[in-house]
Amino acid sequence: MKLVLRIFITSLLVMAIAYLMKGVRVDEFTTALTVAIVLGLLNFFVKPILVLFTLPVTFFTLGLFLLVINAIMILLCDEFVDGFEVNSFWTAMLFSIILSLSQSLVYQITGDTK
Repeated sequence: MKLVLRIFITSLLVMAIAYLMKGVRVDEFTTALTVAIVLGLLNFFVKPILVLFTLPVTFFTLGLFLLVINAIMILLCDEFVDGFEVNSFWTAMLFSIILSLSQSLVYQITGDTK
């Protein structure tokens, strides 16, 4: 049940952020649900591999390269999900930062910890 609630919250946040940001487009709520699921799968399967391969760069940049990896996850999601469009790398980076911060805020408010 907790996973379903997290996916739903992420979907709502994706819709809200896309509404407020130029350069990000989400066609409908079912697309946002798909984005939330695909992002979750990419973060579970692909992100750890990217983090492992880029560990020296991440260490050298004191972890800031993880922002680049998060933007890459958003761009990969853009490729896999029809109806979800991100215009540029920088838009994807800003989208990922806002999404991460808003998820943290919502989970902190609701008392849901990872």
